[in-house]
Amino acid sequence: MIPMRQKNSECTDTKKIASFLETAKTGYLGLADGAMPYVIPLNFVWLNDAIYFHGASEGRKINIIEENANACFTVSEDQGTLTDPVPAKTDTAFMSVMIFGMAEKVQDLEEATEAMQKMLDKYVPGYYDQPLASTHVEKYRSSLGSKTAIYKIKTVELTAKENPIQLEKLFYTGKTSQNDISN
Repeated sequence: MIPMRQKNSECTDTKKIASFLETAKTGYLGLADGAMPYVIPLNFVWLNDAIYFHGASEGRKINIIEENANACFTVSEDQGTLTDPVPAKTDTAFMSVMIFGMAEKVQDLEEATEAMQKMLDKYVPGYYDQPLASTHVEKYRSSLGSKTAIYKIKTVELTAKENPIQLEKLFYTGKTSQNDISN
């Protein structure tokens, strides 16, 4: 593990990290496509210390994973701009997590169904009046005819950084250095 350069930004609170991963909407899957990086935004869920995502069972992402399953999954959310009378100290409030591991196809139907149910609960809570049937996960085909594949990245290494919101420094439209009461 490469040590974090800005230790003062490191977050080690596992409950805060889990809560963040359970609510953040978009993550970025980083793969190595030969000598070129390939990063794709995805919906995801955090379950059993792993990232789960889904997609078509064929395509560039799947081809890359089959060649080299090493993966990095990054989730980051901007929580606002923080003002400071010194321009170079203007900053962003944020939380970010990077998870390193191997992307692997979920073969177990029960595990795949659990991950997809958790995804439905996250993105459309309360929309469906019944739990997802495993037969749906097993038999579903997209409009292009491809089967859905569920993948997971078991955490080998996880790093997290944050710069918490400071309400008195939060920028809003109309705020200027002259009317900033936090100075």
